[in-house]
Amino acid sequence: MKKIVLCSLCAMLVVLAGCQPKTAKAYTFTPYLTAGDKSALLSEGLSITTDESNPSIFKITVDSKKKYQTIDGFGAAMSESAAYVLSGLSESKRNEVMSALFGETGIGIDFVRIPMGASDFSLNNYTYNDITSGTDTALEHFSIERDLLYVVPRLKQAMALNPDLKLMGSPWSAPAWMKSPQKLNGGSLNPIYHAAYADYFVKFVQAYQEQGLPIYAITPQNEPLHETNGYPSMLMTVAQQINFLKVLGPKFEENSIDTKIIGYDHNWDNTFYPQALLNNEDISPYIDGVAFHCYAGSYTAQQSIQTSYPDKGIWFTECSGGRWATNFGSNISWNLENVFLGSLNFGSKSVLLWNLALDQADGPQNGGCTNCRGVVTVNNENSYTLNEEYYMIGHFSKFIDKDARRIDAKSTSNNLLTSAFINPDGSVIVVAHNKTNTDMLIQVEIDGHTFNYSLKKMSTVTFDGVAIYE
Repeated sequence: MKKIVLCSLCAMLVVLAGCQPKTAKAYTFTPYLTAGDKSALLSEGLSITTDESNPSIFKITVDSKKKYQTIDGFGAAMSESAAYVLSGLSESKRNEVMSALFGETGIGIDFVRIPMGASDFSLNNYTYNDITSGTDTALEHFSIERDLLYVVPRLKQAMALNPDLKLMGSPWSAPAWMKSPQKLNGGSLNPIYHAAYADYFVKFVQAYQEQGLPIYAITPQNEPLHETNGYPSMLMTVAQQINFLKVLGPKFEENSIDTKIIGYDHNWDNTFYPQALLNNEDISPYIDGVAFHCYAGSYTAQQSIQTSYPDKGIWFTECSGGRWATNFGSNISWNLENVFLGSLNFGSKSVLLWNLALDQADGPQNGGCTNCRGVVTVNNENSYTLNEEYYMIGHFSKFIDKDARRIDAKSTSNNLLTSAFINPDGSVIVVAHNKTNTDMLIQVEIDGHTFNYSLKKMSTVTFDGVAIYE
C-alpha cells in the first residue's frame, strides 16, 4: 500500500480525520520500466530528472482533481486448467509463483474470474448439477465438489495473499438438462428452467461464500453470442438474457445476495446487445453494468456505454495472448494500447486476461483454443515462466490500490499512451507507453509539478508517486 508523506502534523490530522487534504506541494516518483527488448522487466529505475530545457519533449499532463471511474482491479481467470497446473507444482514452487501473482512482493493481482463449471480450459466437461437422466429443479444434486479439488484451494491461497481479492463468476453453460437441446456444447437455456437456473446462481454464490470466497460479481453467460459444438457454450440472445435477468435479479434480492450482476460479457464489436440490456427498465434495478472481451471490435466501442449510461459500470473481462503472437515488445504494445490503457480510458473498472496459468502445451485444453498463452507457463520440470501478460498486469495491479480512481491524463502525442490514477491515500500512479521504435524524452506534469524521463522504444513505465503536502 502507498503511504502519504505529510510535511506537518496538522496535515496528518486532516487526513486522519477524513477531511479533504491540502493540495500537494510536490510529488516524489519512482519509475518501474518494462522494455520491449526485455532489458528491463517491471524494474525500478532512477532516471527521472527535473530538467525542463528540452523544448521538443513529449508531454503528459495529469489533473488529479478530475476524477472518473473507481477501479475494481486487475488480473486473469482461475480456470480449472490454471488451478490444475499451479497445483501440480511442488509446494515450495507453488508458493513462490502464487506469491509472484498475488503477493505484496509480487504484482498483487486483486481480481480473478472463475468459470462456473467447465470451460474450454478444464480437464473435461462438468457443471454443478450434472444428472444422468430427468431433471432436478430443486437442485438437490447441486455441488461445487469438483471445484474443491483445484480451483477453491488456489483461490483460498490467493485470498490469503491478497485479502482485497475480488472474484467474478461466469458460466460457459447451464447444466445440460436445463438446455435445448440437452447438451453442454452449444444449445440455449430452456425458458421453463429460468427459476431453477437462477437458483443455481444463488447456490453458487452461497457455496463459495461458505468456503470463505465471497463472489463480488457474476455474468449471466460467457460470450452469449458464441455457440459451438467444440466445448461448453450456450447461446443467449439479448431477449433471452433480459428474460433470465428478470428472474435472477429478484432471486438475488430474496436471498439477500449483493453480488453484482454484469451483462453481455462478449466482444467490443456488438454494442446493440449491451445497450439493449441497459435500456431495459425491467432489469435496470438489477444490472450493474456490462463487460467486454477483446476478440473483435475496438475499445472505442465502450464510449457509447460510458457516455449514455454514466450510472452503470463497464468491466473488461477477457483477452488472451498466444503462440500466434510471440514478439514480446509487439505484444506489450498492442495490449497496452487496446486492452489496458484503451479500455481504462473508456471507462473500464477492471482489466482481466484469460488463463492465469497453462502448461507448456498450452493446456490442459477442453476444446477451443489450442495455442493460448497463460499469464504464467508452468513447465514440465517443476518450474514456471512469467510471460508478458504478467508484466502488463503488474504495471497496474502492483501500484493501483483498492478503490483508486482514474484521473485525467492527456498526452501531446498519439504515440505516447497514458492513463493515471489516484489511490485513496493520495498517491498518484501514471502509466505511460511509448509505441514507437525510437526512445522518447517525455515530461510529466501533475498538478503543476513536472519531471522528465527518457522512455525506451516499445516500452512501458509506471510512475509510482507519493504526494507531499504543505
